[in-house]
Amino acid sequence: MITTTNNAGSLASQSAFPNGKRILDLTLIILALPIVVPVFALIAASIALTSPGPVFFVQTRVGLRGRDFGMVKFRSMYQDAEARHSEVKKMSDREGICMKVKNDPRVTPLGSILRRWSLDELPQLINVLVGDMSLVGPRPALLSEVAEYPPHAHARTEVLPGITGLWQVSGRADLGFDEMIQLDLQYAARVSVIMDIQILFRTVKAVICGKGAY
Repeated sequence: MITTTNNAGSLASQSAFPNGKRILDLTLIILALPIVVPVFALIAASIALTSPGPVFFVQTRVGLRGRDFGMVKFRSMYQDAEARHSEVKKMSDREGICMKVKNDPRVTPLGSILRRWSLDELPQLINVLVGDMSLVGPRPALLSEVAEYPPHAHARTEVLPGITGLWQVSGRADLGFDEMIQLDLQYAARVSVIMDIQILFRTVKAVICGKGAY
């Protein structure tokens, strides 16, 4: 487990909104189930039929206050993707610690489609249901990334990580590390149910536009 810097006096994790966020998360997931379940099943079947390997990919990420958890995604890469990580790291198109590669050779053809429409993130609704994540919040980082964080960046882990967030609707992977951290800290300092609803609406537009999605 990675220990984070505690700024309890100023961060939104100490606000009156956590219960409201939880109610919002659960309500929206329940309302979306009739649509999500068949889409979920179709994607799972498509992955199983088009690429050898498991349907789901579970990766250890850093969650609230530095606690580790297993983040679930639909597998969008070939089975040897983790072993080839160092090979493609130098191809990163994003400045800073967090690697992003536009033309990642590890991504399957179906995976490219899933990533374009952010459908690979759907299984993280399970993470939201069990309380490891929220619909809205800073994206949970890899342990190796958090180990390289400058001190001020750890404050982004003082709120639950999310499937979408302020930086995702502001440019996604086109933003550099410093810009991502700045937006996440802004969210952590001002988080509210109203802000979450606004970000969710902006997420729909961001997904349709596809800017920074890879």
